[in-house]
Amino acid sequence: MKLIKTLSATTMIALVATSGAAFADDHMAADMTLVSWGGAYQASQVAAYAEPYAAMNSGVTITWDESSNEAVAKLRAMNEANNVTWDLVDVVAADALRLCDEGLAMEIDANEVLAAAPDGTSAEDDFGDLLVSDCFIPQIVYSTTVGYRKDMVPAGAEAPTDICALFDTETYPGMRSLEKRPINNMEWALLCDGVAKDEVYNVLETAEGQEQALAKLATIKDSVIWWSAGADTPQLLADGEVFMGSTYNGRLFSAIVEQNQPIAMLWDAQVFDLDGWIIPAGLPEDRLARVMDFVKFATDTQRLADQSKYISYGPARASSAPLVGKHASLGIEMAPHMPTDPANSKNTFLYNYEFWADYRDDIDAKFQAWLAQ
Repeated sequence: MKLIKTLSATTMIALVATSGAAFADDHMAADMTLVSWGGAYQASQVAAYAEPYAAMNSGVTITWDESSNEAVAKLRAMNEANNVTWDLVDVVAADALRLCDEGLAMEIDANEVLAAAPDGTSAEDDFGDLLVSDCFIPQIVYSTTVGYRKDMVPAGAEAPTDICALFDTETYPGMRSLEKRPINNMEWALLCDGVAKDEVYNVLETAEGQEQALAKLATIKDSVIWWSAGADTPQLLADGEVFMGSTYNGRLFSAIVEQNQPIAMLWDAQVFDLDGWIIPAGLPEDRLARVMDFVKFATDTQRLADQSKYISYGPARASSAPLVGKHASLGIEMAPHMPTDPANSKNTFLYNYEFWADYRDDIDAKFQAWLAQ
């Protein structure tokens, strides 16, 4: 079986299986457009799900669109235009809740659509509490955390161990990189402005709390490069353009372990989150049939365990956890690099999906207006 990969100017990757054991079923579309985040994470999906699926289904073309960070806005626009071109979309849990509430994502019955665990445990029980929405198909548990350049720690200063080092430009001068959205930034700002962890969302739901968070962020605004793609911070760190910056733990793992960059992970106040698939509502029957076939395969116990060979994100199925082994090429044990490892999760911050589903649009607008000032 030969697999052909092409990269277009619009950063889409096409995987075409040109020979194999099976041909595309007549009732299923031969093409799928999957939407993800690019970089190391998307590469792990290609290796763990897409390439094996293409090998088993000759003639199926899988095109990747790296637009997950804009998924809600783009699906809204596609729906308005009555032209939904995406077949399966990788989103964070809060965005899945929003898309489900707006009728832009299809509701599913997990036990009907997804595979049972090898021991017969139902999909619903295997995913458990991670099924946070009727439209959400979980893939991984990850965290947003901070990495810093070890060789840029000022002489005489200890390496940072606290999330509030982000705001301490006196001890740790230099540029920072933060995501160009309020999520995580607002929470860290309040934590570092003295708000107790269990009070953060109570404060953030008020106009005064939002202003407090923005005021704290304003203290470093002139020292921030704002990023949109998860690969940005690792590249900025590698180039020495920033001293520290936020991104997903798997992106930092790739830079530190696979690329041997002089970067260290700051696990303090890492924000746990979920990532998974949604199926856009209203797909034609043949496209929906293909997606259903793929998603059942891509989210089974083995495939989710396989993904952890390529990136340090925890699989969303309980039955996958015991199958997490070694890195596919480096041969190192992956469990110690997971955000859920006890050594890494001494002080975690739990992301509130429902809060951001309810408040995201309003706080987004306020945050973007603040950025433009």
